[in-house]
Amino acid sequence: MSDLGEVERAAAERPTVLVTLTGTDRPGLTSAVLSTLATRGLEVIDAEQVVLRGRLVLGVLLSAPRDHKGLKEELKALASVLDVDISVKKGVGDNEPRRKGRSQVTVIGHPLSAAGLAAIAGRIADTGANIDRISRMARYPVTAMEFAVSGAEPEALRTVLAQEGVRQGLDIAVQDGGLYRRAKRLIVMDVDSTLIQGEVIEMLAAHAGRLAEVAAVTEQAMRGELDFAESLRHRVAALEGLPATALDEVYAAIELAPGARTLVRTLKRLGYQFAIVSGGFSQITDKLAAELGIDYAMANELEIVDGKLTGRVVGDIVDRPGKATALRRFAERAGTPLTQTVAIGDGANDLDMLAAAGLGVAFNAKPVVRAAADTHLSVPYLDTILYLLGITREEVEAADADTPT
Repeated sequence: MSDLGEVERAAAERPTVLVTLTGTDRPGLTSAVLSTLATRGLEVIDAEQVVLRGRLVLGVLLSAPRDHKGLKEELKALASVLDVDISVKKGVGDNEPRRKGRSQVTVIGHPLSAAGLAAIAGRIADTGANIDRISRMARYPVTAMEFAVSGAEPEALRTVLAQEGVRQGLDIAVQDGGLYRRAKRLIVMDVDSTLIQGEVIEMLAAHAGRLAEVAAVTEQAMRGELDFAESLRHRVAALEGLPATALDEVYAAIELAPGARTLVRTLKRLGYQFAIVSGGFSQITDKLAAELGIDYAMANELEIVDGKLTGRVVGDIVDRPGKATALRRFAERAGTPLTQTVAIGDGANDLDMLAAAGLGVAFNAKPVVRAAADTHLSVPYLDTILYLLGITREEVEAADADTPT
């Protein structure tokens, strides 16, 4: 047996003791317990602490003392003084290593019911996987919980939990555990009905008096029932003769998706780069990019002659394959591997982009897109993307409070 094997075997057989404290949280409890343990020269092997509604649970795994009974009596006396409960249990070895097949499961509800969470936990157990840890990512405007899970391949887990999520009315994201999840560094977003509310071409069509006609074609295109390039040419033709000043009026009327500014602001602070790619129009997206501090933008360009729209676009159309190509170009310019990209979209023309990214997120998307994406979000808050990246609401608020406006 190798030296490493001998070390692992010795560690597994080593006597240990688990000290667990539960009680009303207040300053000094953890310090008091550790100070008592320190007098015996014990080695700390592991420790974990959590506070729920003012209730503290502290666990400390230590090398076993020679005088186990003496330690137990000493901690019993301390528990009486502190008015808490302390248990001491003998055993051997460290925690069991997490099994292969590690996943991060994010569960988002509005609200998140106990029945829903129980159903998700039950399906995880059905796969033979184990929940190693649960932590809360957000309490409002949605409730988001993160499960660290081991013992099942992420793809198999994703299939089972996606079905249960539909039954329970919950959004479920399953990602591979480990460093890659934390390393995603480029966000590429669709614009219409993703970054912003509504469709720019329909807003322009309303100015031209052609809204009903254009909206019907848009809906068919987003469901994947029409070729996007063909549908775009048809809709843009309806704008012929519209004064170019309508573009400024439409931009002024645009409303960002709830949480859009928070998403961009927070991730920019963490060094992420952002891109927007749109089947819409550069006359709008370039302004959005400048306003929000977005690094890259690509969209179609409306042809304007003598101050009026001609009903045509200039150059190649940014369609479904074009969006995926844009993602790859943005990633290359940002120096980011595709595995470290996140794509967000809602329509059928986003499918190739979502598939090419390291994580594809369908945001309030059409059924065909929800079915194909890695995960989907049905809540209207774009900043819920942060929870998929392991960033909590509390961390967002703390960063905002620490940053001067």
